[in-house]
Amino acid sequence: MRFRLAAVVVVFLAALLPAAKAQEPVIPQLWDAKERLSKPDLSALPRLRFLTTTDFPPFNFLDGQGRLSGFHVDLARAICARLELADKCQIQAVPWDELQGALELGEGEAIIAGLAATAETRTAYAFSRPYLQFPARFAVQKSRAPSEPVQDSLRGRPVGVVAGSAHERMLRDYFGAVTVVPLPDEDALQAELKAGRIDAAFGDGMRLSFWLADAASEKCCRFAGGPLIAPEYLGTGLAIATRAGDALLPAALDYALQDIAAKGTFAELYLRYFPVGFY
Repeated sequence: MRFRLAAVVVVFLAALLPAAKAQEPVIPQLWDAKERLSKPDLSALPRLRFLTTTDFPPFNFLDGQGRLSGFHVDLARAICARLELADKCQIQAVPWDELQGALELGEGEAIIAGLAATAETRTAYAFSRPYLQFPARFAVQKSRAPSEPVQDSLRGRPVGVVAGSAHERMLRDYFGAVTVVPLPDEDALQAELKAGRIDAAFGDGMRLSFWLADAASEKCCRFAGGPLIAPEYLGTGLAIATRAGDALLPAALDYALQDIAAKGTFAELYLRYFPVGFY
């Protein structure tokens, strides 16, 4: 019950963010600034090989020269640098359905490929703490943008959402005063917003940010309100997976991730790969 109430508070505080703040670049902050993690002794670790894929841009992909690139690739390199393991660090791409097998066969020590830490995946892996969460967001037409707070301006107004999604459940539970318009998929959601047949779209902030930055949107729209974090609907976010039962490496990854965030490296990577931020 405490967890659910906390999530509700986070959601509504985010929804009440003033419009100006919602338009400024905001860096995800997942670490307590007062917490200090100690660096584990990794001297006995012979190497640190990260496993990823090539089909999840901008997280991991092959660039124009066929080189493995992306947010995850640069994050893995930053982790190796923080752990002083650059000379032992490797990043290898394998197909998604071969990741778990490669880890179990000892072909790598960690998976950094957009894997979510869930009750199911925790039975197969040990995880770092989350390094990125995907908030829900409202997107609106620039020419018809509602005033803030968004939930007041959208009372009784048509708000599109992908039918049957976690975002639809969240919209109905937290914003029951809007007129919910279920749509078959994200393409339909974006098309309805662009055409002005709905007053707002509600969905995954990251995917909406990609569309807002893409030429297909014709710069019609923008985010309104703030990021809405609700782990009970949207999950706890992306984490780095290691072999089940491994305690040392996840602790080392947590240390590196916290240090990367504190020193601004994470912010640089986020702004580099997500020019239209989803926070």
